[in-house]
Order: sequence, then structure tokens, then C-alpha cells
Amino acid sequence: MSGCFACSTVRVVPDKKEEKMRMRNKYRKPTALRCNAGSRFSTSVVVLSLLGCLFLLHLYTYLHHTDRNGEESQLRWNHHPQFGELQEVEEEDIQIPPPRGKRSPRAAKRRPKRTTTLIDEFLDESSQLRHVFFPGRKKAIDPIQTAANENGPTYQIHKKGAARVDIIGVGCYSSKDLWTWKHEGIVLAAEETNETHDLHTSNVLERPKVIYNERTGKYVMWMHIDDANYTKAAVGVAMSDTPDGPFDYLGSQRPHGYESRDMTVFKDEDGMAYLIYSSEDNSELHIGPLTEDYLNVTSVMRRILVGQHREAPALFKHEGTYYMITSGCTGWAPNEALAHAAESILGPWETIGNPCIGGNKMFRLTTFFAQSTFVLPLPGFPGAFIFMADRWNPADLRDSRYVWLPMIVAGPVDQPLEYSFEFPLWSRVSIYWHRKWRLPHGWSSFK
Repeated sequence: MSGCFACSTVRVVPDKKEEKMRMRNKYRKPTALRCNAGSRFSTSVVVLSLLGCLFLLHLYTYLHHTDRNGEESQLRWNHHPQFGELQEVEEEDIQIPPPRGKRSPRAAKRRPKRTTTLIDEFLDESSQLRHVFFPGRKKAIDPIQTAANENGPTYQIHKKGAARVDIIGVGCYSSKDLWTWKHEGIVLAAEETNETHDLHTSNVLERPKVIYNERTGKYVMWMHIDDANYTKAAVGVAMSDTPDGPFDYLGSQRPHGYESRDMTVFKDEDGMAYLIYSSEDNSELHIGPLTEDYLNVTSVMRRILVGQHREAPALFKHEGTYYMITSGCTGWAPNEALAHAAESILGPWETIGNPCIGGNKMFRLTTFFAQSTFVLPLPGFPGAFIFMADRWNPADLRDSRYVWLPMIVAGPVDQPLEYSFEFPLWSRVSIYWHRKWRLPHGWSSFK
């Protein structure tokens, strides 16, 4: 107070410098206006701070949300040492071999150079890297050498047609540890004489899936049925008293009146089963519940992933959320997988990104040179699954292989929902590349 009093009383005669300052201050904006500008600035800071707090709160809620049992949904199994091994990023350093032989300068001018890629090497039957994609079998069972499952050669019915083999039937293998396998024979045989039959050797049978119906005590098989030109686009159904057959073929149909190609079935925890299939020239997926006996579809159907051209659906469920892995549509050539999630199995479904981790960029963009077919949960290890995929060999379809990799569902997703800036309250799907890996100790398929 004394200082202010001195300022207001001591000065008597202003000097020239002070007079200039007084005249300059005369033309300044009023103090009140400057205060209003400061208020607007403060309001913006407050709004941005509130938005930041809301985002942090949303993130905190996600990281600490609990499952239906009230337990923390963090990686409860992550304390298991082997899961740490599975999550380690394993890279691949595969060098493209130089072209065989030398081209003349004149030929090089006529044909411009094109960079050779791993995709080219994968599709080239004479590639020097063939052994990388299709290594020799040493320990696993070789179904190709099983007499009852001998397939015919790969061929094309015309120059622009897809590579194919004749139908032999659906083979069955059993295992107690997913490593040692026993061949159980052909459980659904092809038809060799009746050319009008769906299972005639000249037709197409793909992606068989079997589920058990507790109400009827029957095992029901659904499969993609087609003709050699892939114009029939139907699903077939077969039934058996035991998982190792024989299955009785019941016929085919176009579900809900629409064409169906790549397909799968999914059985929910409440016993309801669903058919999911690519339709409308593979531009969208259709999904709908089956009847109580699993032998037909109901009238309910939803279109999902419309216009996204996805196929090879593989569904699974974790902590109340439905997940699905799909591939793009590039024939036998591999492409990028995408993971999707939904709170209801009938949708809406949201895309949450490429789940592949490790290998190298080309591995991730080709789903490790494979295509999704099924996801198997690991009982006793929540959030842990086996991602099962087909590695097609277009040059020799008999020599196509399976790729099984560890898949973990945990941690925040990489990108927000398509229709908003919010991150969903479900977890990221991660498929880890490993040349060799093992199931955790204590796992049992009978848990």
C-alpha cells in the first residue's frame, strides 16, 4: 500500500520522457478490451483442457475396464513365461535372389525392368525361395501321401479359369496334443458316377466346418459347394452321429437366396449357431442364425462389411466381444488380413486394422503368405488363441499347407472407430510370426 501511495503523491512535474509515454498511452486500447481478449483465450484453454481430460478419462476407462466377473481384463496370463516368448517380435530377412541368366541390352530396352517382389517369388514354382514358403516335411503327418486321400493334379478348365483339383472328399484327422495326428479316413466321399451330384469329382468342395448340436446329438458339416466355373455359389450340409463320420450329404442351397462362396459357421456360448458367407460377387459378407437343428438358415440375415470385398471369415469371441479375421479377394495369391469387432454378432462390425506382427513388411501385408480359415481358443488361457490359415500353392494345390500362429487379444486398438474419433472399448488382435513356437505348459485340449 505504501508503495502505491508514493507513486500517486511523490511525482509533481513530469519530465519530457514521461510526457511522451503519457501521450502514447492515450491511443492504446482500453484495458477492459484487453481483459476480454484474455478471457476468450482463457476460455479456449479451458475447453481444450476439458477435452484432454475427457480423452484421458476414456483411455483410463478402457485400460481398467473389467469383465463380467469383475476381474481386471489386463493380461492375466501374461505372467506365464511362455506368453512372453510368443509376444516377442520375430523378424525375417529374406533376400530376393538375382535373376537367372543375363538378358541382352536389346531385350532390356524392349521390356522395362520391374522390381521382383516376394509375392512374385511365392507364385513362381521355379523360384529359388520355394523351400522358404513350402519347406520339406520332417515330423508332421503328410496327408498327401495317405493313399485314401490321394488327390489329382492341379489344372485349369480354360486359360482364364482358376486353378483347381477334382473333389476327392473331406478327410478327417484327430489329435490329443495338436502335434501328433492320426488319419481317420475320408468322412464325406466324392461321387464318381453321378455327374449331376454336388459332390461329383468335377465340382468344387471347399472350407468344410463341423459343429456339434447338443439338442439332436448330431455333428453337422457346412461347406462351400460350387461347379468348376464357380457359378453355383452355394452351401452344402451333411450330418453324422460321430465326428469321424461317415457324414450323410443332405443337399445344397443358396442361403437366403443369395450366392455364397467363402464361408464359415460359428457356435455361440448359448448354443446358437450362425452362417457367415461372402456374397454379391464377394463384395460383402452375409451373416444369419441357423435353425435349432443346425441344418438350415433362418429368415434373419444381415449384410456386413458392405463394399469392402472381404472373404475367408474366421470368427471367435472374447469377453463378450465378437471378433473376426478376413482376407481380401485375390484368388490363390495372399493379401492383407484385417481384424473386425462387434458388440453384437449381427453387427455393426468395425474394422480395427491388420493384426499381423513380425516377419517383415511383406509378411504382414500377405498374412504371412496365407489366408485365414479358423481361430481356435486355448482353454485355460483367456485372450490366447491359435490363428489357423491356409497357405495355398497355386502351382500344386495338393501341396498347400497350414500356417498356425499364436494370436493374442489384449491391449488398446491402433485406430479409432470409422464414424467417430473415439477408441472402442475392445482389445487389439495380434497375430505373432514365429517359425517355431510351442503351446504353454499345462495346456490341454480337454479342459
